[in-house]
Amino acid sequence: MKKILIINGHPDKESFNYALAESYKIGALKSNLQVEELKIAELKFNPNLQFGYRKRTTLEPDLLDAQEKIKWADHLVWIYPVWWGSVPAILKGFIDRVFLPGFAFKKREGSVWWDKYLTGKTARVICTLDQPPWYYRLVNGSPSHKAMNRLTMKFVGVKSVKITSIGPLRLSKEKFREDWLKKIEKLGEKAR
Repeated sequence: MKKILIINGHPDKESFNYALAESYKIGALKSNLQVEELKIAELKFNPNLQFGYRKRTTLEPDLLDAQEKIKWADHLVWIYPVWWGSVPAILKGFIDRVFLPGFAFKKREGSVWWDKYLTGKTARVICTLDQPPWYYRLVNGSPSHKAMNRLTMKFVGVKSVKITSIGPLRLSKEKFREDWLKKIEKLGEKAR
């Protein structure tokens, strides 16, 4: 049975991103999949990687739990808004603090290469935009998509990363949002 971890990176519990996460979860549970959740806004941790990789900061219990859930999962579902072409600060801090050497990867001594520790997993990114997805892709070059897909997920060994962009959200009507909630529920049912 496929094990799914939904990682909600929106800091506002009343956001549409929370509704998207719930729709994905409902779909996955309809298919009798195992589901765990991480709501970054509810975790207690310092998002600042204070010393970079020079000196290790002790991980808070919520981050240790997050690492266990990431190891457990077959499929990671990231849900967040795109702000300033990137992920919210709290989500970036979560990635900085959790995806550490020794957990997610290991640099090879005397080499520019590294070992990937999260192989065998897949991922789905579901992000909301205040611009049309085609504009974000063609005009702005999809910087957050590239960062999450190539520079984070693939860097640590997650091979298949699918991206769903939803926008423009700011000016959307209720029907637009309802249609997306149904689409995301279907993705959950298929564990995609």
